[in-house]
Amino acid sequence: MKTLTHTDRGSAFGGPGIPPRWSHSNKEGIGTSYHTACRLWFSISHGIIDEVYCPTVDTPNTRDLQLLITDGETFCHEEKRHLHHKIEIPEREALFYKLINSEPNGRYRLTKHILTDPHHATLLIHHRLEIMDQSLRGKLRLFALLAPHLGGHGGDNSARWLNLVDRTFLHAQRNNIHLVFGCNRGFSRRSVGYVGASDGWTDLYNGSFQMDWEFSTAGPGNVALFGEVDLSGTGDSHVPGPISPDGGHGAEFILGVSFGDSSVSAATKLLQSFAAPFERHRAAYVKQWQRAAAEPDQEKGISESTGDGGHLWRLSRAVLLAHEDKNFEGALIASLSTPWGETKTDDDSGGYHLVWTRDLVQSVSALLATGQVATPLRALLWLTCIQKPDGAFPQNSWIDGRPYWGGVQLDEMAAPLLLAWRLWRAAPDEFHRAVFRPVLAGAIAFLITAGPASSQDRWEENSGYSPFTLATVIAACCAGADLARAHGADGLADFALAYADWLNAHLEEWCVASHGELVPGIPRHYVRITPTDPTLPDPHPNPDGLEITLANGGGAHPARNIVGGDFLHLVRLGIRAADDPLVCDSVVVLDAALKRDLPGGPGWRRYPFDGYGQKEDGGAFKDGVGEGRCWPLLTGERGHYELAIGRDPLPYIIAMEKFANDGGMMPEQLWDADDLPESEMYRGRPSGSAMPLCWSHAEYLSLVCSKRDGKVFDRIEPAFQRYAVGSKRDCSLEMWTFRHRTRRVPAGHGLRLITSAPARIRWSADGWQNEKDLDTTPAGFSELHFADLPLNQYGPGTVVEWTFFWRESNHWEKQNFQAQIV
Repeated sequence: MKTLTHTDRGSAFGGPGIPPRWSHSNKEGIGTSYHTACRLWFSISHGIIDEVYCPTVDTPNTRDLQLLITDGETFCHEEKRHLHHKIEIPEREALFYKLINSEPNGRYRLTKHILTDPHHATLLIHHRLEIMDQSLRGKLRLFALLAPHLGGHGGDNSARWLNLVDRTFLHAQRNNIHLVFGCNRGFSRRSVGYVGASDGWTDLYNGSFQMDWEFSTAGPGNVALFGEVDLSGTGDSHVPGPISPDGGHGAEFILGVSFGDSSVSAATKLLQSFAAPFERHRAAYVKQWQRAAAEPDQEKGISESTGDGGHLWRLSRAVLLAHEDKNFEGALIASLSTPWGETKTDDDSGGYHLVWTRDLVQSVSALLATGQVATPLRALLWLTCIQKPDGAFPQNSWIDGRPYWGGVQLDEMAAPLLLAWRLWRAAPDEFHRAVFRPVLAGAIAFLITAGPASSQDRWEENSGYSPFTLATVIAACCAGADLARAHGADGLADFALAYADWLNAHLEEWCVASHGELVPGIPRHYVRITPTDPTLPDPHPNPDGLEITLANGGGAHPARNIVGGDFLHLVRLGIRAADDPLVCDSVVVLDAALKRDLPGGPGWRRYPFDGYGQKEDGGAFKDGVGEGRCWPLLTGERGHYELAIGRDPLPYIIAMEKFANDGGMMPEQLWDADDLPESEMYRGRPSGSAMPLCWSHAEYLSLVCSKRDGKVFDRIEPAFQRYAVGSKRDCSLEMWTFRHRTRRVPAGHGLRLITSAPARIRWSADGWQNEKDLDTTPAGFSELHFADLPLNQYGPGTVVEWTFFWRESNHWEKQNFQAQIV
């Protein structure tokens, strides 16, 4: 029950408010000006603005911004919960949105157009209110409610009124981040309060639909800003244009949010944005995006290669471009969303607005496929700046390069090499202007010393031998060798190719089960991953005899029965032919285990017993428990395979188009069970996972471009010619590193010992009755050294032993190592 009246001023009660949560992740739209002067991004969900990012693309500052609509007597409607929502994209090529939020019985309608000031960090939302119910004219009142989460935190925010002469604004602050919120017609009344106690929503809903509280300060805590839109026509004197005399029918107004390093700088930006007509902003905003559109020659054939005339292709391209930061150019985050954000607190500050090296390379490679060179080149140069001294790249990071998680995924270490090769082939002049050779050498060195078993697979869950990871590493070594030879580094090229040949020769040994039980008659197929100890991997794993423990409550299962589409990358990158019998059998097993027929088309789950996804009852994934659902990007990966084997990928392209929501956003996962209307879960439609997911949009873009060109864009040609066309499966050298301690060497093969420092190797093939010394040789790049033991002269059964004398530190290894010739 309320105890305060509208005459109350001063500080709000109830601090610090309820624990803050983020907004839903299923966005209907995202946007920003294309110009770098506007360092502000926004997302749309349920017909309203939710997160607003500023001054960088990884820093959300709001939870949501919506209107509350009331007649002051009988009802109060919350825009996101009570109105029917429709979203439109009025301008081709531009992330400019029209939202139509209608009262379910047709009594009134709000039409909103959303953009950012093309040259300021200001969000502008143009509203038009139409009242169809005569009884509501002159009575309907609109209240704007904004929940700041400044600097990615919903707690420790402070709020107050901000008065500038006759302008009535609201101000929120946390540390050096300042937000100013206002209406071009002014607020007739304002308040700030603590969420769940003294905020505007509680004010209207806890009484008789009246605004009784007008608190001028609140915080620190979880605060909200609240203002009644002045529909009287007597608001701030600087407002141009008429307003309908009926008190609301046809009323137009603009809400704005600006950011700065002080309240004055933020308020100045807001006033400057309000000073120009909205249509002028619209024209400049749209023009910027249309200038960034693909060149006409790049759009040739796109309409025929899609099911919607190229609409989602153009939109996906803009979505990827919008995820690039404008201060740290070249850094593209994975998504302007937090998966199941409504369950997440300030403790999960990262969400998906981080840079994953893998996702970044997927995104900019897709842009490169559309003919866009500038962003991929910036991304490559950004990656060179965050590379670690040992040649590795962060698992993920903030856009300034600070690591977030600390895992090691070898496919991410290899991905920049693939990007470099693609850029070199697509735009050699631009590539030659970028100094890249030391980065290339460092990345290859890390792949060799840290592999071939990866501490994490591409799903960031299990360690072991993954066909996806190995395909990426082999292709990267071939791409790096091609680049190295073209730039006169033949030694690096030969070394990288020898390592790639060794990986290629062991693919089936490491990643293929011979006693699979999923499909009768097909016991031999690729597995998702062959598990091993991430600290000291087994160099000779047995996919048939190992058990894998799955993340997110997935349980323990025989590794031979846990399959996934990861092996398709062997074909996509050119390591195996599409019609390879083992690949074809693995496709049959994949479909039997993971394919789901959805209303929009075929979908695939990641692997059996996946626990990362919406719960069975439609609830959010939380507490590390759920059920993995279909991923649209896996439909795209399957489409690439269909193209590679000579079939038409159009059905998969059309399916991905149907998986997108009304705003064209593609999700991470789809609901693939029966409809649950009470949970807003519908079969084949987005679940509560991240949306948009840049990886999904990149997969779609690449697939469409590949269909248009009649060839898989991602294919690394030197790898394809060497392994798929040339069918090379043999190698003359086995590899040994301190991470991969090979214990068995096939007769007729040599053994290459690879170290990270110069050493003398003392070895024996007869139980130390005779000893030999061999010095390592610099590999010609990075800090790698190697020595080749001539074991091809010994027969099966011979046991070879060796140890190391480290020349720089002048000490023996104090341990012997051995391998047997088999």
